[in-house]
Formats: sequence, C-alpha cells, structure tokens
Amino acid sequence: MYLFARFMTSVAGRWFRIFAGVAMIAGGLVGVGGPTGLSIAALGLIPLAAGAGDICMLAPMLGTPFGGAKVRAILGSRDSETDRAGVGETR
Repeated sequence: MYLFARFMTSVAGRWFRIFAGVAMIAGGLVGVGGPTGLSIAALGLIPLAAGAGDICMLAPMLGTPFGGAKVRAILGSRDSETDRAGVGETR
C-alpha cells in the first residue's frame, strides 16, 4: 500500500493523475457527450486538480497525509529532496 502512496505522490504519479483527468474530460466531452459525458468530464476534474495540487485523495485511507510533500517526507522518495529545497512545496 505504501508503494502506491509513494508512486501517486511522485512526479510520475502526479503526471499520471493529470493525464488521467485530462483524458476523462476529453473522453466525456468529445467521446461520450450528453449528460453522461458531462458527468464523466466533471469527475475528471478530481484527478486533474489532485495531480496539479500535489495532493493524494486516497492517502488518508492509507494512513498518510493529503499533501504530497508530507507523504514523500514520511515515506521517503527521490522527489523529497526537491521538497526540502522548497521546490514544489504546497502550502
């Protein structure tokens, strides 16, 4: 489980969530359309915002905080070195 939290708060995990959100929005608006497509697009805003804001919505269920920088500090990762330098830190 902690590997999942570590991946989701890494740079690759953040980009994965951003891409997934954009794909859901595009797929909902272009591919599906109608009220169902709008619902899918609205749901796509969740991973997009979470990736852009460096938060992991599932982290509290794994016993870690929301903020990606805090999770990286607890679990340790390559990305935590940039957090210590103040780069990519969310407040």
